[in-house]
Amino acid sequence: MIVTPSPNQSLPQRLADFSTLSESLDYAALGQTGVNFYDGRYRLTAAVPYAELRLQALAMAKRLHGLGLKRGDRVAVIANTSPAFMEIFYGCQYAGFVPVPLPVPAGLGNRDIYVTRLRGLLESCGAAVVVAPAEMLPLAADAASGLPITFLGSCDELRARPAADVVLEPSKPDELAYLQYTSGSTRFPRGVMVTQRAAMANLQGIVGPAGLAVRPGDRAVSWLPYYHDMGLVGFVLGPMVSQLSVDYLGTHDFAMRPRQWLRLISENRGTISFAPPFGYDLSARRARSDDVESLDLSCWRVAGVGAEPVRPGILQQFADLMAPAGFDRRAFLPSYGLAEAALAVSFPRQGSGVQIDRVDRLELERHGRAVPCSDSYEAASTFVNCGHVLPGHELVILDDDDRKLPEGEIGRVKVRGPSVMSGYFGDPVTTGEVLDKNGWLDTGDLGYLRNGELFITGRRKDLIIVHGRNIWPEDLEHLAERQPEVRTGDAIAFLVPGDPDPQVVVQVECRLTDPEQRESLTDRLAKLIFSDVGVRCWVQLVPLHSLPRTSSGKRSRAEACQRFLKWQAAGDTMKLAAAAR
Repeated sequence: MIVTPSPNQSLPQRLADFSTLSESLDYAALGQTGVNFYDGRYRLTAAVPYAELRLQALAMAKRLHGLGLKRGDRVAVIANTSPAFMEIFYGCQYAGFVPVPLPVPAGLGNRDIYVTRLRGLLESCGAAVVVAPAEMLPLAADAASGLPITFLGSCDELRARPAADVVLEPSKPDELAYLQYTSGSTRFPRGVMVTQRAAMANLQGIVGPAGLAVRPGDRAVSWLPYYHDMGLVGFVLGPMVSQLSVDYLGTHDFAMRPRQWLRLISENRGTISFAPPFGYDLSARRARSDDVESLDLSCWRVAGVGAEPVRPGILQQFADLMAPAGFDRRAFLPSYGLAEAALAVSFPRQGSGVQIDRVDRLELERHGRAVPCSDSYEAASTFVNCGHVLPGHELVILDDDDRKLPEGEIGRVKVRGPSVMSGYFGDPVTTGEVLDKNGWLDTGDLGYLRNGELFITGRRKDLIIVHGRNIWPEDLEHLAERQPEVRTGDAIAFLVPGDPDPQVVVQVECRLTDPEQRESLTDRLAKLIFSDVGVRCWVQLVPLHSLPRTSSGKRSRAEACQRFLKWQAAGDTMKLAAAAR
């Protein structure tokens, strides 16, 4: 196998100026670029030029028609990182069917939870076909038991089916390109309906001058899961619509050997790669000095950051560690987006790195204003600049009465434009809650504008309100993660409803076994939160890997609260950490 090249030899680059995904692949197939797959030991397992992928997709489209499907039927695909996923996904584009990427199991030991969740997704989308890797077929079969499924099997089994003798009619601009399930951080995942037109509008913004400013010879590298919007839109569709080669490392392989991500960038001269903050944190923690010495990251011009709140300290640590390898901290590109807008909503200027706004926490909590403060001011909260809204789109900050707020005041973030979803599949009620008749999407996020650029402060439903004060859970989690015994991402804060007073709870995954050390941590953390933020909280130490997370790895504070309430109702007791007196 030979890795597909970075530049096309003679094909002029076009940046997503197509009407559909199938038209985009038709053009990409005229060049030499394509997709490449690596395992956790840096072995190339597949190299598929777009020309070959197109032929595979066309053949798959006819086999899908051979199942007797109707136009618009949903084809659910367990979205592991493999060429098979792309073959089916693009096959649906050529056949007029709707692919539905679904998550893979998060790990061992959660079989029943995964099967229950997968069944809910299959019922939600009304899947006619379920395709899964061979090793996951028993799980898929259990999840689909009793459902009206036309075909359930692996991609190999689907390839063995007869092809229908039909003239293919690819999906049209106003038809659905795919269903993208949300991560489910505040409720059960919802199927976002993304039309071809919306997908192409978002992709054009992403790869264009206001986004990544893709250029000939760029090369993408990704370990992000295909069932997440940043993995699917950003690194499956994005490279294809701009005719870039892309190198993939499986998500699980990255988690086991994060150094391989950096090695792929270094050796294949990758220029564009994104990760949530925890990806940079994990890579920095696992890196050895000889790893850094062997890398050349000077090629990495866009180091995107997204999918969760940005912690500047994590990125600073990564940049300091990788500076000897040629990494330029100005390559960091924080962005904001959500599945309901296909993917991206805003980008800052390239080459500016991470721009931080330090604001007075007291003004923030009591009056909802982001008032700048000096670097020496201790009672400060920090937020990261996520840039300007994409061209052709609008973004406003509104109060609870839908009045537009001036810059510096925190409110609800609403977006309108051609990338916005047409609704949640089969759920007009929830659609009506977030999408109004004028096309404005309520993102569910809180934020403010500064010089026309967006700063996200958190999820509205996660906000902790105590005695009229607005407290961001990220502030409490960050205090916990600053303790030497706690790793980044191992704390979660939420508000438990109560009468007369609600209770703030901070759960921390703990590696300590000594009772005195555990008590010291809970006591110290409760006092620190009280002295720094001014709220009394319960600190609970929980087992490793027990905090609830979404399919994309985000902390699910709503689920944590629900579990806590069930635990309390069962009659268990919890230790109240000693509070400052």
